Amino acid sequence: MLPGSIQISGETLSGAEIRDICESLRENSVRLLSLRGCQLSERDFGHVCRGVAESRSLAQLNLNLGIVSNINRVKQLAEALKTNRSVQSLFLHGSPLTDAGLALLNPALSIHPSLVALDLGDCMLGDEGINLICGLLPPDGAKSGLKELTLSANPGITSKGWGRLAIAVAHSSQLRVLNLDYNPLGDQVAGMLAVAVASSRTLEVLDLEGTGLTNQSAQTLLDMVENYPTALRTLILAENNISPELQQQISDLLSEGEEEEETELHEVTAREKNPWICQNNSSSQMVLMTSGLGDSLLAETEM
Repeated sequence: MLPGSIQISGETLSGAEIRDICESLRENSVRLLSLRGCQLSERDFGHVCRGVAESRSLAQLNLNLGIVSNINRVKQLAEALKTNRSVQSLFLHGSPLTDAGLALLNPALSIHPSLVALDLGDCMLGDEGINLICGLLPPDGAKSGLKELTLSANPGITSKGWGRLAIAVAHSSQLRVLNLDYNPLGDQVAGMLAVAVASSRTLEVLDLEGTGLTNQSAQTLLDMVENYPTALRTLILAENNISPELQQQISDLLSEGEEEEETELHEVTAREKNPWICQNNSSSQMVLMTSGLGDSLLAETEM
């Protein structure tokens, strides 16, 4: 049987329900476990963590909205993640971690072999927390790292911390999605992020909704998209003091980049299907080519 999912939201969980969850984890019949906003005792939280540690099927763990509510729970989760090898996505949005809690969790996150998506939105983080997170975005080729990172609504992070993150993003060879919505970033930090996006080879989605940006930021981002080849495909700028015209210009440029990429992909696919066809912008001549198997093909090739 393929692993399934357990998704419970806003419930007070009984001991019997926790035992069922833990049994499913140990039997490797759960791929997604979401206990979003649920209430459970300290003892039962410990049981769930031991189940997570033993599971070889669990790929996504959602403990959003206050499940990890104290330092003792952070320690238990860290111990579970040190043993677990299967979790790919960890969601802790709305947990009062603070930098101290993240420091306890970070060693387990750093050595986890499968983790690629991490949500630490609204976790009361500051600059020390950012320094730890940057360690999960290793420089090019150093080791595997995060591909998706959410840091929404962490107003305690200063421009210095965001600058540190921008440097890490610029040198990360893995990160594809970065959600920074509802942080008081302002135009200065947006400028740093524009440089990071221009340097990144992989970042496809950047969420800057409600981050205190103005037309100054939008113009910087427009210049970046217009003049530098980037992997960026989606840039979210809603709920900022940015004119609709500038937002539309940026959106149009990103759409053009997608269309060009699709055209290139079609051309590559066509060449793969017919390896005899090679084209460039110079003049071409029709020549007779032989496959080596006795078949003659008329193909266009550069001369």
